[in-house]
Amino acid sequence: MNSNITLSPNKVVQYLGKSPKDIMKADIIRFIKENDIHMVNFMYPADDNRLKTLNFVINNEEYLDSILTYGERVDGSSLFPFIEAGNSDLYVIPRFSTAFVDPFAEIPTLSMLCSFFNNEGKPLSSSPEQSLRRALQLFREETGMDFYAMGELEYYVISDDIGLFGATDQKGYHESAPFAKFNDFRTECMYLIAQTGGQIKYGHNEVGNFTLNNKIFEQNEIEFLPVDALEAADSLMLAKWIIRTLAMKKGYDVTFAPKITEGKAGSGLHIHFKLMKEGHNMMIEDGRLSDNAKRAIVGILEYADAITAMGNKVPTSYFRLVPHQEAPTSICWGDRNRSVLVRVPLGWTGENDMCSQANPLETASAVKPEKQTVELRSADGSADVYQLIAAMVTAARKGFENPDALKRAEELYVSVNIHNDANKDKLNSLKSLPTNCAESAKALDAARAVFEEHDIFPPQMIDGIIKKLKSYNDKNLRTELSGNRQEMLNLVNKYWHCG
Repeated sequence: MNSNITLSPNKVVQYLGKSPKDIMKADIIRFIKENDIHMVNFMYPADDNRLKTLNFVINNEEYLDSILTYGERVDGSSLFPFIEAGNSDLYVIPRFSTAFVDPFAEIPTLSMLCSFFNNEGKPLSSSPEQSLRRALQLFREETGMDFYAMGELEYYVISDDIGLFGATDQKGYHESAPFAKFNDFRTECMYLIAQTGGQIKYGHNEVGNFTLNNKIFEQNEIEFLPVDALEAADSLMLAKWIIRTLAMKKGYDVTFAPKITEGKAGSGLHIHFKLMKEGHNMMIEDGRLSDNAKRAIVGILEYADAITAMGNKVPTSYFRLVPHQEAPTSICWGDRNRSVLVRVPLGWTGENDMCSQANPLETASAVKPEKQTVELRSADGSADVYQLIAAMVTAARKGFENPDALKRAEELYVSVNIHNDANKDKLNSLKSLPTNCAESAKALDAARAVFEEHDIFPPQMIDGIIKKLKSYNDKNLRTELSGNRQEMLNLVNKYWHCG
């Protein structure tokens, strides 16, 4: 049996001895019968980017087979604002590949993510999940490659200050106990996320660390492994649900908000991607970043301002996107440069075998790992992850259609910290990201034809995103809140649980 299956923390995968993508309805029924499962949960994201849940008691095998085959009706108008109440019924159909045992349920429960279907039994075109599916299919058809993605999920844990082993302000990066207070909470979250099928790379404390009003604010990060982009989006949705639910049970508060106070590190949702073909990473060629990678990067940069409409959905998003906060403001890319929008991190492309150097008894490996990814650094926890990644995939595909993509890659490359005074000329030559939701809406409206092409983003979805962004009326918000601490606090509290 494949060791990836036998070592899987997901109890369904381990028991069935199957890869998730190979799990069928009969497998689900067998698992339920042989593992004393009494309930089934259907879970699905709505317009507010939060998971909704529908509970089923297993009455008998006939009923179980029925709900697994035909799903159930839900009120679409209560889930998506663009659906009218007079014609609002939708179907939710479980995706067997996403099955996991609910780690919080006292009654043994099997949960699955669902897809939406309309009254004709066709996939709901305005579902963000379907946007991502269509974007991925088109990318594959036109480039011959698959788009893989992963997220870096940052969040703050907040609890009472016990007054012991106080952490150093804004120096929390990779901190250990006792100066870090929530390592055990994070590792428990990671284990539970893995049980749902999430492919985790690692977790650690992040920079943000401070005390305020007798409360500890500690920033953490959980980073995932690159997988098929739809699976990546599913994992991020489930991870946020796990973290919030476990926090509630332990009496902690948790926020994924992009900015919670002035002068302290904000929280992002960096999305890494790589292009795969026949099991090989196409981002690297002869130890260097490939032309394929550069074309994808250019496509994303060309539409980066519009992508903020999917990845930065609340006014406080733009209080994070400011200079000198390790958050991007200008549309450019670079290697290992945290001042750029698209960053190429270290990718294990060197010639030296580090393992054998650190461990002299080991033989140097002749195989070079194909780990290279590229990250988009603008998005945050307010993002609709399905829309965000769909927009990235769409923009990357456009990079392959651009005959001048490689030339543009040279023009948009930055090798310096663009926020240093010495590099003002370079900074001024670059286009800036939107500074508020109103500008983000304008950028999306200008580029909507690109995203609506091939019905990846239906017009009503684009209209809904633009309408929501405009409703904040935040064009002059920074000026209006300058020096007004209470109003800023009110704004932060309003979007504390965004996404």
